[in-house]
Amino acid sequence: MKTKNLQELDGAFATAKYVRMSPRKVRRVLDQIRGRSYRDALILLEFMPYRSCDPILKVLRSAVANAEHNLGMDKSGLIVSLAYADQGPSLRRFRARSQGRAFQIRKPTCHITIGVSPTEAEEE
Repeated sequence: MKTKNLQELDGAFATAKYVRMSPRKVRRVLDQIRGRSYRDALILLEFMPYRSCDPILKVLRSAVANAEHNLGMDKSGLIVSLAYADQGPSLRRFRARSQGRAFQIRKPTCHITIGVSPTEAEEE
């Protein structure tokens, strides 16, 4: 699925907001799991060396739990059909510099959204 429109998604989704991580670094991992089965995505996230894998894994498990509980889907037949990270508000901090100056430090946040849907074989 190429669209970010959640209304067109025929499965379940989950969102984590205000994750204290750069969206660019999170997208690097999301691009790897998009389009894969739930089991393959779990294995990838467990063994990838990136810090962003932990919140992504949490959101993926939440989306699958939503699909099982709310829609009655079987988790073995789910694929990651939607995965994106939007930019959240930046935390602004100040660091003291020479001659009484203060430099601003921006700490980025992101919103992670993952959607799962049944495979084509499961729908029929």
